[in-house]
Amino acid sequence: MPEGHTLRRLADDLSAAFACGPVRVSSPQGRFAADAALVDGQPMLGADSAGKHLFVEFPGERYIHVHLGLIGKFELSPAPAGIPVGQVRLRLQNDTTYADLRGATQCELIGRERREQIIASLGPDPLRPDADPMVAWARIGRSHRPIGDLLMDQKVLAGVGNVYRAEVLYRGRVHPLRPGNTLRVGQFRAMWDDLVGLMREGVRTGRIDTVRDEHTPDAMGRAPRVDDHGGEVYVYRRAGQPCLVCGSKVRTQELVGRNLFWCPRCQPAFRSRAVR
Repeated sequence: MPEGHTLRRLADDLSAAFACGPVRVSSPQGRFAADAALVDGQPMLGADSAGKHLFVEFPGERYIHVHLGLIGKFELSPAPAGIPVGQVRLRLQNDTTYADLRGATQCELIGRERREQIIASLGPDPLRPDADPMVAWARIGRSHRPIGDLLMDQKVLAGVGNVYRAEVLYRGRVHPLRPGNTLRVGQFRAMWDDLVGLMREGVRTGRIDTVRDEHTPDAMGRAPRVDDHGGEVYVYRRAGQPCLVCGSKVRTQELVGRNLFWCPRCQPAFRSRAVR
């Protein structure tokens, strides 16, 4: 599933291509045709994201709300637009650019109240300037659930997916199965600040790179990573391979339907010092 940096980058790209000018809005597939007709020909006021949700704004407090889900894609191409290929739910088009949406789990026209409800249901997004990390800490700090589970809960923290989860825990030397309520606030703030930096870089480059300068392929004299997700990472999808720092084999385990990845030496299991 696309992570939060992908939606933020997409919002920026849509704003740059379509904002302030009239946009032709259609639904070649037909499933969004009635709603598309309500905003067709109107100027797009801009696009924004919150976590893994995208909002494309039109006059009259109308928003096209999109959630890409696991396989959704919203791709921009230079005009003129060709005949739609595949199941195109939504097409945005002007004289220079067109954008086709395929495979999304949600594509709906909503009002401001519904948009605010969706955003209010999410935890803070590290990419939003109005985010308050202490809202997430209030939930994490009193939860017995593993931090690896909490980081993926969009009601706790919005926009973080499996790659950022694995990598920020590794960089913070935190075991993914450690209960949230055993973390110190300083540990959480360090992870939050790391997420802000990593995700902003992801918006800039369009890929997820998490290794520090001393662990890049050039610095270590190793081959670049080959993976359909791209980017240089420490543990994500590297199960059974040596840790780039200590050489231990990266481990994996399923948690709530998703695979965890961690280094058993760099991220030792948490053991409480509480006296019973």
